[in-house]
Amino acid sequence: MTKTKPIFAPQISVPATYMRGGTSKGTFFKLSDLPERCQVAGQSRDSFLLRVIGSPDPYGKQIDGLGNGSSSTSKTVILSPANNSPEKADHDVNYLFGQVNIAKPLIDWAGNCGNLTAAVGACAINMGLVNADKIANSVSHNTGSGICEVRIWQQNIGKTIIAHVPVYLDAQGKVQVQETGDFELDGVTFPAAEVKIEFIDPVDSSSDMFPTGNLIDDFDVSGCGLDIDSIKATFISAGIPTIFINAEDLGFNGTELQGDINSDSELLAKLENIRAKGGVAMGLFKDVSEAQTSQHIPKIAWIAPAQSYTASSGKAVDANDVDLVVRAMSMGQLHHAMMGTAAVAIAAAATTQGTLVNQAASAGQSEKQLSEVRFGHPSGTLLVGGKTEQVDGRWQAKKVSMSRSARRIMVGEVFVPEDGF
Repeated sequence: MTKTKPIFAPQISVPATYMRGGTSKGTFFKLSDLPERCQVAGQSRDSFLLRVIGSPDPYGKQIDGLGNGSSSTSKTVILSPANNSPEKADHDVNYLFGQVNIAKPLIDWAGNCGNLTAAVGACAINMGLVNADKIANSVSHNTGSGICEVRIWQQNIGKTIIAHVPVYLDAQGKVQVQETGDFELDGVTFPAAEVKIEFIDPVDSSSDMFPTGNLIDDFDVSGCGLDIDSIKATFISAGIPTIFINAEDLGFNGTELQGDINSDSELLAKLENIRAKGGVAMGLFKDVSEAQTSQHIPKIAWIAPAQSYTASSGKAVDANDVDLVVRAMSMGQLHHAMMGTAAVAIAAAATTQGTLVNQAASAGQSEKQLSEVRFGHPSGTLLVGGKTEQVDGRWQAKKVSMSRSARRIMVGEVFVPEDGF
C-alpha cells in the first residue's frame, strides 16, 4: 500500500500595513479586511494576531512572524470607521491596540500604545477611513500643503486623541500624507515628518488621576529584594497606569541603559515584583499573582533630577538640556526610549505640583507649576506638555501633548496558516 503525504492547511493572505509610529513598530489592519471570525473579539482574533507576529516564541526572536523580539515591535493595531454613538461623535476612526506577548500566547488589550498612536492618523487616511473632503480641505491652495486633524477614538481606554497629520498635494492633484521631513525623534535613526499628538482628558472624570488619593505614597515593597521595606512612590493613571519611584531608592542613578538592566535576571525579577505590588496598590490587581497575565499595565518607571549622560546612540545628553531623567520598563524589559503612554503619565505627573516627578523636574528647588518638561531617556530626550487641575477635589489631566513621527514601511499582504486560528 502506497503511503501518501499528509496534506496540510494552506496559507491565507490578509491585507496589512507595517508602520513605524514613534519609537515602536506594528502591523496595522483594517477591521473589514480580517477573516470574518476575526472581526469580533475572541480567541480566533487573538490566535490570528499571535501567528502574524510570531508568538509565542520560546526563543524570544519571533523569527516566524512580523515581530522583532522586543516589546516595542510586538504590536498590532485594528482600525475601523468610528460609529455614530454619542461618545464617538465627530471622530474619524476607531483605534484598537493589542500588545502581543513574546513568550506567552497572550495579547493584552488593556491599554493604548502612545507611540503607535502617531501612525494611526496617517494609516487611517491611507486606508480610506477619513472623509475625503475633510482631507482635501486641509490643504492650503497657496502652499499645496497643510495639516489634517484626525480625531481618533482609542477603543482600549475609551478616550479621544487628536493627530495633526501633515499632508500635501502631489503632481497628480491627489492629497498624500507627508511622511518624510526633518523632524528628529531620539530613538529613531532617520528624520521624518512631525506629527503632533494631543491626548484629550486622558483621565476619566469619575476617577482620580492618583488612584490612591495621594500625590506621594509610602509604598510597601517588603519581600521585593530592596534594602528597605518602604519607599516613596507616585501612582498615576494617565495615558497608562504608572508607578514612579525615585531612582536612588532602587539603587539606580537614573541614567541606566538597556544593557545595564536587561541582562540581569535577578534585577528584572525584583522590578517585576515591585510592579506587581504596585498594581495591587493601584487597585488594578487583587493579588500580585494577577500581574503575570497583565504585563502591559501598570508600568514601572524611575526618575532622577537632570544629569548628563551618554545615550545609547552615543549622543551626549547635557544636564542643562533636560528637566529630569526617566527610565521605564515595558513588558519586563527596560524600554530603549520611552513608551508614548508613559510619556503621557510623565507629562501629567510633572505638571502636577507635589508628585515625585514634579519634585525631580524642579531641580531640588521648591515644587513649581510646570506646563511642559523635557526629560532624558535611554535614547535621548523628549519634550511633553500638560495641563492638570483639580475638579471637585480630584486631580484631572485636561490635555497632554507631544510630537512624534510615523512612516509606512510596507503595504501588502501578510500570510498566515489557515489552521492557525
